[in-house]
Parts: sequence; structure tokens; C-alpha cells
Amino acid sequence: MTDLFGKLVVRAPAPRRKAVLVASAALAGLFLLYAAFELGRYDAGFRLVDAVRGALAASTRIRSLEAENDRQRGELEAAEVARRVDREGYKQVERSLGDMQSQIARLTQDLSFYRGLVQPDSLVHVKVQTMQIVPAPTLGQFGLKFVLMQTGTPEKSVFGSLTVTIDGLQRGKPSTLNLAQVAPSRRGGLAYAFRYFEDYDELMQLPPGFEPTRVGVEIHAGRDLQHSYRQAFVWKAQGMSMETETEPALPGAAGPGLESRGGKNVQVETE
Repeated sequence: MTDLFGKLVVRAPAPRRKAVLVASAALAGLFLLYAAFELGRYDAGFRLVDAVRGALAASTRIRSLEAENDRQRGELEAAEVARRVDREGYKQVERSLGDMQSQIARLTQDLSFYRGLVQPDSLVHVKVQTMQIVPAPTLGQFGLKFVLMQTGTPEKSVFGSLTVTIDGLQRGKPSTLNLAQVAPSRRGGLAYAFRYFEDYDELMQLPPGFEPTRVGVEIHAGRDLQHSYRQAFVWKAQGMSMETETEPALPGAAGPGLESRGGKNVQVETE
């Protein structure tokens, strides 16, 4: 019996085996927890495969949208370059057109000047040399500035009267306004008395909806209201207006009452 106990050996478990068992148990526990988690999601309607497919589809869609965005960005840059080129081209055309209009205006003024020096078949030796229309700060108001001068050699002073009319469209229909209708003072006409030239600066108030197209000036010499000289100018706000019509007017009715007192223009209101 003593020999038996003398051969009995008690050994503790190996540390490595114990670690393996603990790790295996831990992995098994984690697997069971994950399986329970997936089972819960499955019962709730979640499918891992569908989620993966959705993520792949979303990634593909994102790449497609990025490619489309790059393409549209390139087209936008090309359009911007083309717009800048067109804008520069328009500026050059506008400059060329402005130069041409300035040259035409100067030539028209020169022609009007030299034509005014020799004014055949007219008993009125006075004409409008320059016409300028300047917008006023008030809406619908304009300043009518023009210079009246003698034609030929001014050997003596001249006097007479003139009337002003404005042609245009009133709500799309042709209409003509006289000075009494557009002048704030409601005066019907102007008088002149000078030797070389005289400046005029008349304020006009156009009615709402009226679109002016040209200004007409009819000049009478002295007290002769049967003969006159008519000129017409294109309505051009800001800048010199070009003359479009010059002709001796046919004998007609007398115009509004006008007087010349003390060498100054006196406007007489008409009833």
C-alpha cells in the first residue's frame, strides 16, 4: 500500500491547453452572439446580401454621377470660354457700330450745314442747325435743345416764329403732339429775333404710353404765316438727332400767336 502512494504523481493542467480552451470558449460565445444578432436582423427583415448589393449599387451610382459631373463641368467651362469670346466680339461690333454712327452723324451735320448755306426755293432764310434731346431726371421729361441760324450771309437781323411737333405712337397708334401739349407752361409756340444764331432749351413732358419717333420744326419768316420751312429730326435721346426731312412747307393756316419783344423770344399762350 505504501508502494502505491509512493508512485502516485499529481500534475496541474498545462497553461497552454487552458488558454486554448478559454479562447475557444470566447470565440464560441462571440459566434453565438453574432448568430443571435444576425437571426434578430433576419427576423426584422434585414438581409445582409441585399445590404451588400445596395452598397455596391450606390457606389456604382456615385461613380456614374461623378463622371457626369466632370463631363458637365467641362461643358460649362467650354461654354464660359465661348461666352467670353462672344462678348468680346459683341464689344468690337458695338465699338465699330458706334464709330460708324458717329461718322454718319458728323457727315449728316456737315451736309445739313452746307445745305443750309444754300437754301433754294424757300422764302425763309432761317433753319435749325443742330437738334439735341436730353432726358431729364423726371420720368417722361426731356430737354429739347436746338440752334436756330440764318442761311447764307447774315446781312441783317431776322425775326419770325416757329412751331414744334412731336410724332410718335400712343399705345401703338400714330399720334402727333404740339408744343402746347408737351410744354409744362402750355405755351403754343416760339418766336425768334437774331442776326447770327439763337439757342433754345425747351422742357417737354411726354404723356404716359407715348413713344416719340421724330421732332418736327416749322419756321415762319416775319409775320408771313402762309409760307414756312419745315425740318424733321429723328428722336434720339442723348446725342445729336439726325435730320430726316427738309422742305419748304405749303401755304397753310396761321400758327399760334407769337411775338418778338426787345430782341428776346416771347412765347404767347394759345387758347
